[in-house]
Amino acid sequence: MTTSAVLPTYARADLAFERGEGAWLVSTDGRRFLDFAAGIAVCAFGHAHPYLVKALTDQAGKVWHTSNMFRIPGQELLAQRLVAATFADYAFFTNSGAEAVECAIKTARKYHSATGNPQRYRLITFEGAFHGRTLATIAAAGQKKLVEGFGPMMDGFDHVPFGDLAALKAAIGPETAGILFEPIQGEGGINPIPDETLRAIRQLCDQHGILLVLDEVQCGMGRTGKLFAHEWAGVTPDIMATAKAIGGGFPLGACLATEKAAVGMVAGTHGSTYGGNPLAMAVGNAVMDLMLAPGFLDQVNDTANRLKQSLAMIVDSHPGLIEGIRGRGLMIGLKVNDKIENKRLLGAMRDAGLIGVGGGENTIRLLPPLNITEDDVAEAARRLDAACAAVSAQVAAEQKAAS
Repeated sequence: MTTSAVLPTYARADLAFERGEGAWLVSTDGRRFLDFAAGIAVCAFGHAHPYLVKALTDQAGKVWHTSNMFRIPGQELLAQRLVAATFADYAFFTNSGAEAVECAIKTARKYHSATGNPQRYRLITFEGAFHGRTLATIAAAGQKKLVEGFGPMMDGFDHVPFGDLAALKAAIGPETAGILFEPIQGEGGINPIPDETLRAIRQLCDQHGILLVLDEVQCGMGRTGKLFAHEWAGVTPDIMATAKAIGGGFPLGACLATEKAAVGMVAGTHGSTYGGNPLAMAVGNAVMDLMLAPGFLDQVNDTANRLKQSLAMIVDSHPGLIEGIRGRGLMIGLKVNDKIENKRLLGAMRDAGLIGVGGGENTIRLLPPLNITEDDVAEAARRLDAACAAVSAQVAAEQKAAS
């Protein structure tokens, strides 16, 4: 790999792409790859979707940026549509998921300050979480690999074991402002919170007068077969961060909140130079057109079922390599045997022309575009099977040589 002037914070694969169409990417050396990472759950409608391309290029010929000193019609429209489709009364637009979570944290703290309880500023979070890369969001996650070397962690977060209701109840105190978590941990390895646990957490928040704050940056916007993952449990949060797929590949995030939870967020309390710019809003509204089309989420669920059936057959065909499948909708985790590093299978997948993404607990995340076809599913299964066969053969040869 050639020397790069880019800050070396990424462990990149030596692979670059020059174009894409639908679920497919073409590398600079002409190879074709089936993209089941989708930019880490970002490209909800694949690459170069003509409807999204037109929305962006049409807006680019009009106005790119004015700042939030002025009204932005596309922003007001997208906010109205998100409010109509969700629990929320308000939306604040950002450029990324981390910014959306930051806004959610500030909104939760400000709520208690505005309602006479400024001592309530702490948020309870789950171990294994990922909420972004800012100082506040790495403190919220608390993982050693995220916080090490960055000095004292920002105060205000209490970490409990993932999904542990007893620990959660014990952690609630007079300074607790709310509970912040992902309904399905993405970076942590596709770990869903059971629906009954989510409902119990909602009840805990109500009982203690604290806020339910959800991070649906990765699991939101149709990824699980509903617009947002919490809908499966039949509950609503008070505040929610979302991003990734909301822009279909264009940088965009949003923090949604009820009128009650947003009571402290008055003029001057928060802002963003680029957040909600006309280009992002044009694409965001086009994504909503596609996402809310009649039958689209039903199609996501049907596709997910077909994909999981194919994956189950592959797991059965390669015992000892993949231990199980978890997730919901098209947010799927393959748990790799701990004796075999997930990077090894990811490399074999790339060699076979299939792109996935790693996750915690030695998993591989499959996060394909939500509009993948039956042919895409069949081809992905064929290529994954070939990758598994290659790794299984290598492991068998190594074991034989070592015996």
